[in-house]
Amino acid sequence: MKKYIAHITLLVKDYDEAIEFYTQKLGFILIEDSILSETKRWVLIAPDEQSQCQILLAKAANDEQTQAIGNQSGKRVFLFLYTDDFWRDYHNMLELDINFVRQPLTEEYGTVAVFEDLYGNLWDLIQPIKG
Repeated sequence: MKKYIAHITLLVKDYDEAIEFYTQKLGFILIEDSILSETKRWVLIAPDEQSQCQILLAKAANDEQTQAIGNQSGKRVFLFLYTDDFWRDYHNMLELDINFVRQPLTEEYGTVAVFEDLYGNLWDLIQPIKG
């Protein structure tokens, strides 16, 4: 059997504000939003419909989880968003008030900048060098 990562959980304060940020500001699509209980939903988002790995937005359920919102990786870059047109996406994100904490650089692997999501998680926006 082929193995792959299907979902990565991202802790959020509120389902609806997270869905709005990722779909309206980052252009992700909402794959699924199913109610599981009065307090829990199964919310999947992805950059596009072909993405093998999707993000599961999970509302923090206790104090320990709430404290981890925005810091699931100890303030290191947590997620990597690849693009086929760095400058298009970078400028679109600036217009939508996405906060870049490290400005664009050209590295040996491609063009990259670091931005924060609505909770402070760090992401790389990367256009890899075609090789």
